[in-house]
Amino acid sequence: MIAKRILLIAVLGAIAAACTPTIRVEVAPISIYAKLDADVRVRLDREVQTAITQNPDLF
Repeated sequence: MIAKRILLIAVLGAIAAACTPTIRVEVAPISIYAKLDADVRVRLDREVQTAITQNPDLF
């Protein structure tokens, strides 16, 4: 009698575990094409100008 209850509980537990929902989150890859050359050049030009004004004997 006790063995049947334990077996029943085990079977019900296995069934309940098999029915757990699965959630999947997928993120599609995003392609971003940006031209950064101009921004980088402006920053470098400003840094060079600042370095030259701070150190006129640099070159």
